[in-house]
Amino acid sequence: MVLDEVNFAELYQQQMVQAGRTTKAPEHWDARAEQMAESCANPLDPYLVQLKEKMDLSGASTLFDMGCGPGSVCLSVADSLKHVYGVDYSRGMLQVAARRAEYMGLQNVTLMNYSWEDDWHEIPECDIAVASRSTLVADLRQAMIKLNNKAKLRVYTTHTVATSFVDVNIQRAVGRPVVELPNYIFAVNILYQLGIHPNVDYIRGPNCQNKTETFAAFLESVNWSLGTLTDEEQQKLEQYYLQKQASGEPIVPPSRDWALVSWHKTKTL
Repeated sequence: MVLDEVNFAELYQQQMVQAGRTTKAPEHWDARAEQMAESCANPLDPYLVQLKEKMDLSGASTLFDMGCGPGSVCLSVADSLKHVYGVDYSRGMLQVAARRAEYMGLQNVTLMNYSWEDDWHEIPECDIAVASRSTLVADLRQAMIKLNNKAKLRVYTTHTVATSFVDVNIQRAVGRPVVELPNYIFAVNILYQLGIHPNVDYIRGPNCQNKTETFAAFLESVNWSLGTLTDEEQQKLEQYYLQKQASGEPIVPPSRDWALVSWHKTKTL
């Protein structure tokens, strides 16, 4: 089979359907805004530190951060740029980002309420476009096109390396079918078919689901990712938790890898 005959954009969407992945409502993220500000937006967060080290801001004065959450990326680089734009469909996230920007004394931040699917006409073109840990969207091809077209110089996106947010052993332990999501390979191949040859690098950070100090915290984390477990599933999860605890083995993998897929803007798509 010739590579160009494979429709990776369509395969991506098929995989999302098979995984049962649907777009979470904004309210879902509103409830997580405060917690994510403490973890993902922490200036010392290993993921954020590595991402900033790998981003080239030379010659740039503006940055557009799609799926900005509590302003993790855009606020952390605002001091180095003339203006940054943080965009998210969760108003709760934007409220937290606004509070953080005020606390940091930043005067060059604009926060905008848009989703990936919305018309981005009002979002200005910026030198740098970023989508950090926000690319598991319904239509990845269209998302990459929209990011490319809003950038003047460079685009930086991050995608999961693993095909599941929840350890497959945990899914099997509670009796759920293993759900595999499309990973960064789809982004690379979709960009290739758009005539873009991206750079690929990797970021290793702590597993944000590594909240295993108590079973209650572990259960909350699993419920967040898999949906609320039934009573029977909770019992199975607790057995798994206690077995891992007794053996001294990690209850969840300690780290999570992300692929940094980036490219130089050469054309409008």
